[in-house]
Amino acid sequence: MRTVVLGKESPLTVSAVGLGCMGMVSAYPPIPEKQDMIRFTREAFEAGETFFDSAEVYGPYTSEEILGEALHDVRDRVQIATKFGFDIQNGVSVGLDSRPETIRKAVEGSLGRLKTDHIDLLYQHRADPKVPVEAVAETVSKLMEEGKVLHWGMSEVSVRTIRKAHALLPLTAIQNEYSMWYRDVERELLPVLEELGIGLVCFCPLGRGYLTGGLRNASFAPQDVRSGMPRFSSQEALEANQELLRFLRDQAAKKGCTMAQLALAWILSRRPWIVPIPGTTKLTRLKENLGAADLTFTPEEEAALNDHLEQIQIHGARYNAQQESMVEK
Repeated sequence: MRTVVLGKESPLTVSAVGLGCMGMVSAYPPIPEKQDMIRFTREAFEAGETFFDSAEVYGPYTSEEILGEALHDVRDRVQIATKFGFDIQNGVSVGLDSRPETIRKAVEGSLGRLKTDHIDLLYQHRADPKVPVEAVAETVSKLMEEGKVLHWGMSEVSVRTIRKAHALLPLTAIQNEYSMWYRDVERELLPVLEELGIGLVCFCPLGRGYLTGGLRNASFAPQDVRSGMPRFSSQEALEANQELLRFLRDQAAKKGCTMAQLALAWILSRRPWIVPIPGTTKLTRLKENLGAADLTFTPEEEAALNDHLEQIQIHGARYNAQQESMVEK
């Protein structure tokens, strides 16, 4: 597995394709048994995966517990990212909370569940409008001084906040959604990250499964996070976006790879400091995703891909109003 360096001032080397761990414990039912995911995580490591992305709120807590059980004896051979930023009461997230005491409590809990003495990359999961970024950076800085956190990042925050946070304490990575069918980061975020020397970690690089070509209709269980997202909840939108799938299927056939591999390789081609973190609970899919790191495009192929993608209109919003309200503008 080739590697990517995230961040210039505070560099972290990770595998070019990481593993998003939310789906192991939530969001996409049916949810697998915990022991099955512990075994899967270990198998993922043995297959070459070394960058695992979790969060306190995934479960809550169980995603971190899975990583702790599966990886504690190979801890020095993997990089683990996790996140703070939510108020969790009785096992339920009830809102945002990035107060210093909450950050420290979250980190101490994460360290225990991950069975480790340090977190490689700690993100603020979402900006908390009640807590100044100065207080967040100061708290994380102290945790770094104590050796409990090695690098820090933020997720779905404004460019304004990124600039301010980076000036206070150099950021290693920003985590945002980015894929062939959600490219908003290209307008403002990518240029700023390039300027500041900050890496980008992309969640949902396969469009929550859509870009694999396996989704046929808009029927999702109520517990499935996609059931409330306009891009998925509307059969009309799913059908309208078939143009992208047809193009992706055609290009994958020409390249001799799967649609997922082409979509991931495209992300890797966008900048040398971008890492996608597709989620899966199946070893075959994990190996397929890792294979994208070996797929490259000629300059002509890349230009043709980008030119055609620019002409495809994507239908439907990615988030509903409640979900969008938690994204800092």
